[in-house]
Amino acid sequence: QVQLVESGGGLVQAGGSLRLSCAASGSGFSIYAMGWYRQSPGKQRELVASSTSGGSTMYADSVKGRFTISRDNAKNMVFLQMNSLKPEDTAVYFCQSYTTLYPYEYWGQGTQVTVSS
Repeated sequence: QVQLVESGGGLVQAGGSLRLSCAASGSGFSIYAMGWYRQSPGKQRELVASSTSGGSTMYADSVKGRFTISRDNAKNMVFLQMNSLKPEDTAVYFCQSYTTLYPYEYWGQGTQVTVSS
């Protein structure tokens, strides 16, 4: 099994910044990709940003230019630097990973990000 643990959420005023971290632990696996999703009440979980082991990244249109995803492959970690936060960024943010270990896709427990206006 692979465990994903997020940290770094919290309460911030609009225009502020937060940095989320996610660490993958376990044994006998490699990671293909890691990413961040978010879900707010009454809405479906949506992709925020993702990063492959080869270095390719993608972002939701709503966060382009404000959020940056980065990885530390040696430590199996992924980060999400969130700048110029808006109230509509308020959500629970989940770390996600595709690995070589069945069932291949893993999720963290989520971390709350609240942006006040």
